[in-house]
Amino acid sequence: MKRARTLVASITTLMASAIVVVSAPTTAHAVVEEAPRPAFYEAPATLPATNGAVIRTEPMSFLLDPLDATSPVTNAKRVLYKTTNRAGKAIAVSGVVPGPQDQLDRLRLAPGDRLRGRHPGHGRRLRPLAAVQRGLLSTKQLASGHCSTRGYAVALTDYEGLGTAGIHTYMDRVSQGRAVLDVIRAAQRISGTGLSSTSPVGLEGYSQGGGAAASAAELAATYAPELRIKGAVVGAVPADLNAVAVGLDGGLYSAFAFFALRGLAASYDVDTVPYLNAEGVKTMQQVEQDCVFDLFGHSFVKSETLSYNGKGMSDLMALPQFAGIIADQRIGTIKPSMPVLVLHSALDDVIPFAVGKTMAKSWCGKGANVRFTPNVMPGHVGGYTPVIAEAAMFFENRFAGLPQWNNCWTL
Repeated sequence: MKRARTLVASITTLMASAIVVVSAPTTAHAVVEEAPRPAFYEAPATLPATNGAVIRTEPMSFLLDPLDATSPVTNAKRVLYKTTNRAGKAIAVSGVVPGPQDQLDRLRLAPGDRLRGRHPGHGRRLRPLAAVQRGLLSTKQLASGHCSTRGYAVALTDYEGLGTAGIHTYMDRVSQGRAVLDVIRAAQRISGTGLSSTSPVGLEGYSQGGGAAASAAELAATYAPELRIKGAVVGAVPADLNAVAVGLDGGLYSAFAFFALRGLAASYDVDTVPYLNAEGVKTMQQVEQDCVFDLFGHSFVKSETLSYNGKGMSDLMALPQFAGIIADQRIGTIKPSMPVLVLHSALDDVIPFAVGKTMAKSWCGKGANVRFTPNVMPGHVGGYTPVIAEAAMFFENRFAGLPQWNNCWTL
């Protein structure tokens, strides 16, 4: 009997490569026009009723492979599929799923380097680069490589508003988690992959992707209970946006805080204009158009120089209009129904180490099977390196039916 192929949903997006955007919910904020999209990314007038339903697919070429020499190995396809965002609205989301790859036993899903939602075509151009399975040209490729060489196939989601119409709801816990779970469903429904609804599943992610994978782990039992998720590996999870924002404000990566503010304001339909001065409005419009390569254009900008009252982002986030929104993004409040491996560098310069440890401890307190593995790799980017080796062993053991020995007693 042919065994079911294994599905590992891996979200390897670095915070530094996962920037997003936001729209202006009112006419007070000039709306940035979206550039025309390829027809593939246009959602039909009526979406399917089922989450994870495949709307369309097409063959995928790679940015660094114009002659399609890798197709015998990868055979990836773009996919447009249906999901439901945080507000309960049916939306179309794009991604990449494996094509027919008879040599592979398993499928891994890995949303890659996330870029701005409004900037024309950035996500669509970079995704092919990130999806080259056996290359080492990007963080995403590191993730894809360590899975594909072990027999896992790879699939990726673009999240809400990247590639497709609308705003990328960066740091929206529910929207990102659902997009991950639904790209798994979509991958299992595409013919020729060898996957089915009985295929074992794994989740993996880092930074923004870590948040998406962690959210998916929390939401799976209620949103996608039919998926056979065997485990999750999450690294540098931005589980507490208050703590993350304090560390980012005025620093090298201050743009991330601006991106999150814009993304969440769009998701919750909050107009930020009344809280910004003229320079703040200008900056928010700029970041709406920025991509990852523009990240350091906002380095060392203090949020107090952009606000209407000269106070910093921490004060803004404490206002009733925003406090509830920020609290909604907290990860660690719902018990994951599968074993979880949590990794975080003590030297992370983007997501404080204490944020990841506190999330793991909170899960432990709810009775989850958690193993927390710290490391001392330098910086946020360096902290991803241990994920590659540890995730490989983790999934081999989970798919073999071996238990995870948690270390909650050490937290």
